[in-house]
Amino acid sequence: MTAPPGTTPPDTALVRARALRKSFGHVEVLRGVDLDVEAGEVCCIVGPSGSGKSTLLRCINHLEKLDSGQIHVDGELIGYRRVGRKLHELSERHVARQRSGIGMVFQQFNLFPHMTALENVIEAPVRVKREPSGEVRTRALSLLDRVGLGEKADAYPGQLSGGQQQRVAIARALAMRPRLMLFDEPTSALDPELVGEVLETMRALAEEGMTMIVVTHEMGFAREVGDTLVFVDDGVIVERGAPAEVLTDPKHERTRSFLSRVL
Repeated sequence: MTAPPGTTPPDTALVRARALRKSFGHVEVLRGVDLDVEAGEVCCIVGPSGSGKSTLLRCINHLEKLDSGQIHVDGELIGYRRVGRKLHELSERHVARQRSGIGMVFQQFNLFPHMTALENVIEAPVRVKREPSGEVRTRALSLLDRVGLGEKADAYPGQLSGGQQQRVAIARALAMRPRLMLFDEPTSALDPELVGEVLETMRALAEEGMTMIVVTHEMGFAREVGDTLVFVDDGVIVERGAPAEVLTDPKHERTRSFLSRVL
């Protein structure tokens, strides 16, 4: 991959994505996406299914490899190292180190079914970061309390509701002490009555200053909690701005058409 000129990330942006392109076969899913997210910002991404939202999120922590473009997180080039004007992909070990600072919560909870909630939260810091198990256990218990599940530490995923499992997944991501949290439609697999408890946990994180990029269909959450709303369609960012402004007075017809169907 060739590095385009002028790609030094600014000090103000925690996340800086430039000219991102990604194809699957003959289908170009991202078509030159630029995105900046400031430290402490909550950026909500909305758009129709298949528009490239989840792919964009997965590229930020290199779960998907870009065809071209660059992503910096906290000034660090993700997934590659620069040699002259060329970019060379990092080893999986180096990529794993980078990912350890980027928490991600998926649509499905992906908890280990044979481990308790506490064991699920402890696993990555001990196995990946080699942190002392006693120290991690203390932090994990605190995190479970933080997401309202302190009394469920010894419960297995099969004994928890979907909303509870997703909150364990959030605690698990936070256990790695990330500088950035990515949420890929975290409430889409939940029954409607369970959505609120997960959104409340995310709202609390936002109030604590966590930098978050959230792919969501929850427009109320985007309006109340988001600092920026980004509308993606057909692999490009069509519109971005303050959530209240985009939701009440969208400037582009594609945005208006989408919002008329979901609001």
